[in-house]
Formats: sequence, structure tokens, C-alpha cells
Amino acid sequence: MIKIYHNPRCSKSRQAVELLEKTGKEFEIIKYLEAKFTRESLMEVVQFLNIAPIELVRKNEKIWKENFKGTPMSDPEIVSAMVNNPKLIERPIVIHKNKAVIGRPTSDILSII
Repeated sequence: MIKIYHNPRCSKSRQAVELLEKTGKEFEIIKYLEAKFTRESLMEVVQFLNIAPIELVRKNEKIWKENFKGTPMSDPEIVSAMVNNPKLIERPIVIHKNKAVIGRPTSDILSII
């Protein structure tokens, strides 16, 4: 089943849900700010995305700028920062059959569903 890690306050995330609804395919919405990631689940998403953890970080977030920017961090430390501060995670993330994309632009979602 298709999963979307969604933040209802984000316009791109809402657009991604609309796109998935239009496909008529069944999908699950996970509000990741409420149902928080574990280190293991976030690492799995990073692996499905086939990116380095730093590429999943929203670097313009105040939390990042004030607490982490310019600080040398290992991949596990970056993952911990995102788990402890889920606002740092790029959105939306769509997963289907062990593949994932960050839905920016929204049309990228079509490449995996």
C-alpha cells in the first residue's frame, strides 16, 4: 500500500494527498508530527529515498538554524535530530513498494506509484 508522511499544515503535502486521491489508488496517511518516527523507521525511509540523511533535513527551519547549522554531524546524529525534532523532516514523503520520493514537486510522486 502507498504511504504518505503528511503534514496537513503544508500546502505541498496537501497537494500530494490530492494527487493520490485523484489516482484512485488506496493509500495511508501518516501524520508524522503526531505519529513520530523512530530512529529505525526514519532510517528505513532514508534508505527507500536512497539519499543521505542530511538531504531530508529542512535547513531553513528555525530549529535547524538555531541548534544544528554549521555543526559537524554524523548521519546517526542527523537522524536523531530529525527524530527529536520532526519539523526538520522534508515533506511530503510518499512510499510505495520499497521506493520513496519527497513530493517536491508533487509530480515526482507519479514516478513510484
